[in-house]
Amino acid sequence: MTAPDTIVLVHGFWVTPRSWENWVTHYERRGFRVLAPAYPGFEVEVEALNADPTPIANVTVPAIIDHLTSVIKALPAPPIIIGHSAGGAFTQILLDHGLGAAGVALNSAPTEGVRVVPLSQLKSTFPVFKNPANRHKAVGLSFEEWRYAFTNTFSEEESRSLYERYHIPAAGSIVWGGVLANFQPGHQDTWVDYHNDDRAPLLFVSGSEDHIMPPAIQQSNAKHYKSNTVTEIEEYEGYAHLLPAQKGWEEIADHVLDWALEHAPK
Repeated sequence: MTAPDTIVLVHGFWVTPRSWENWVTHYERRGFRVLAPAYPGFEVEVEALNADPTPIANVTVPAIIDHLTSVIKALPAPPIIIGHSAGGAFTQILLDHGLGAAGVALNSAPTEGVRVVPLSQLKSTFPVFKNPANRHKAVGLSFEEWRYAFTNTFSEEESRSLYERYHIPAAGSIVWGGVLANFQPGHQDTWVDYHNDDRAPLLFVSGSEDHIMPPAIQQSNAKHYKSNTVTEIEEYEGYAHLLPAQKGWEEIADHVLDWALEHAPK
């Protein structure tokens, strides 16, 4: 088997594939084919989704996974999958489904069964949970809420620039569903088989200053895996949730790609 030559980047909530713009260029310069698929209905620009968030309110996890699966299965060989935030949880699901040569979850949202809920996460997600009616809406963040949850280590000027360029509302139904999954019988949308020995190697990357998906969540998620396959976790000091846009991201991008290439089946 030859080394993977394609990278699939999976975005999280409150952003679109635009949030990967620097990573796409960076990896393409290294000679890789890079795909950053949008969730179904998110194929338009940030500005259009902010003007009409209907596609956001209507999207579901199964629809997202089905779409990403179709993108990956259309490739001639298994790619490296790198996901951020909710995209990290989706990366775990895709790997569990037998897709990908290796996976990286950056500041990942938890998969089903991870019950750690730090106070900073509660504060970060409060805009969604403060009103039960938000379960049926697309819920945006104010600039102050964005800065706390995503860019707490950034300057105010940089944080505002990224907010204006990247921010969109998130699907309240999925955010609520992620919490309720641990209290409902049966497997929910973010379930994975933590004992799957056939899953591709997986690296968790955690930013020490992440408020919305703090290190405790990454550590708990990684410890849930009991399979006889590679599962590792690394922490980067001083990094916030929007790690892919923080100064020094190039070093992390190169490291996680090198890790994935090293651990992908030869």
